[in-house]
Order: sequence, then structure tokens, then C-alpha cells
Amino acid sequence: MSAVAKALFAGGAAVALMLGLASPSQAVEQVDVELVLAVDVSLSMSPDELEIQRHGYAAALTHERVLQAIAEGAYGKIAVTYVEWAGSTSQIVIVPWTVIANRADAERVVRQLTAKPPNSARRTSISSALEFGSDLFAESAFRGMKRVIDISGDGPNNQGPPVDLIRDGVVAQGITINGLPLMTNGGFGNAYDVEDLDRYYADCVIGGPGAFMIPVNEWSQFPEAIRRKLVMELAGPASPQWAAEEAAHPPVVLAQARPKYDCLVGEKLWRDRSWLWDSR
Repeated sequence: MSAVAKALFAGGAAVALMLGLASPSQAVEQVDVELVLAVDVSLSMSPDELEIQRHGYAAALTHERVLQAIAEGAYGKIAVTYVEWAGSTSQIVIVPWTVIANRADAERVVRQLTAKPPNSARRTSISSALEFGSDLFAESAFRGMKRVIDISGDGPNNQGPPVDLIRDGVVAQGITINGLPLMTNGGFGNAYDVEDLDRYYADCVIGGPGAFMIPVNEWSQFPEAIRRKLVMELAGPASPQWAAEEAAHPPVVLAQARPKYDCLVGEKLWRDRSWLWDSR
């Protein structure tokens, strides 16, 4: 082989090696589920309620049934990130993308989750939280068989784009949105709440394959609701775990085929009652 040919061969091999190292298929780790936990920290939540949320998720992530659901997946692991949100510009990643394959992994996430107390912020933008959550999948170094945004909140969207339009765009990307409407009393700004928040979530927020929600009517239900929700979204509707959860508890509310609720109710409440906030 001539010197020129050797140089060309060596150069081609080097390029091929670099391309191979940069190959997405080698850089991406396979998991069963990529899960965004998007948690409401708007001012309608009291400090005690914010702590209940944090500790509820911490307890659920280390619960034996949740760990079992993870272990029984095809890959035996999930990737999770935890985000707290409020208004249209208030989204903070508390726990970046992290693999959970066993209890030690889950406890590592819990330590990150409980390292600092949560902070609240003004307004409620479910739509912006969904946009932010969907963008996080592009930053993930994982590839899940399912991509899920698990969003909890205690009121309707009152800032940012219309929530149903953003929901539809997120679902079109192949992402499932599950919901945890918090139909509780406490905190500030109850004038902006709606009594049937579960219907609002069903018609305006959740969507995608197998989408569902679990309403929470009082804070004592929260830890168990989180645990149930994680087991069901990790295991899937066809699993024995899903059937067992439905048998032991009231049925979950699945996504509706067509919206029936006024998905702009939160924006209208804010427009009509914003003087209440201005007078504080």
C-alpha cells in the first residue's frame, strides 16, 4: 500500500471511529420510562402543603411497589426528573435526569429532592409547565419505551398559552400526560380555584396513550395517590399491577376523547378577579 493510500485509510478509520463514538445509539441509554414529575408550587399552596408534596414523592419513589414496578420492566430501570413550576416563567429542575433501577438509586433521588425546602411563586401556568417538560426529553441522555409527564396542581391554567392547545402539541410528540388534580383547601388564592378540577384535568390537561388522573380530595390522600399513580404509569394499563390498584381503590379517570370543559376557565377567573391579588 502506498504512503498516500495508507494516509487516506488511516484518516478514514479515524473519522469512522469518531462517528461511531458520537453515534446516538451508543450515547443513549435505554430505559422503560422517561418520567417528568412536574409539581405545582404556586402561591395557592401553603408552605406545609409544599412540604407534603415533596415528602409524598420521596416516599413514593422508595415504596416497595414502585420499585417492583420498575424492576419488572423490560429494562428494569426508568429515568426521572423532578420539576417545580408556577407561572409561565417559573420552572425549576430540582432533580435532573437520573436513572432509578433499585432502592439505592431511588434514595439518591430522594436526597436530592429533600436537600432544600421548596419555594413558591406567583400564578399557575400548566401550559408552560407542559412545554418545559416536553423540552426536557430533548435534553435526556435516555431513550424510554414510554415518555410521560406526570403533572400535579391545585388550580386551572391562568397564565401562558391555552392549556388544551399545548396539551395537544405535547401529545402529538408521542408523550403521555397524566394528572394529579389537588382538590384541597389551604394556601392563598382560592378565589382562582374551580370546584371540579378533576373534570378540568380530564378534559383540558391529560392526554396521550393510556392517559389517566387520580384526584386528591384531602392532603392525607396525597402520599398514597402518588404511589398508586407511579405504579400505574410505570406498569401500564394491561399490567396486573394496574388491575390490582383499580381493584383496591376507586377507578382512575381516563382521558376523555373530546373536550367538554371550558379550558379557559382559569384565565377568565384571573381576568375577573385579579383585583383581589392587587389589593393584597
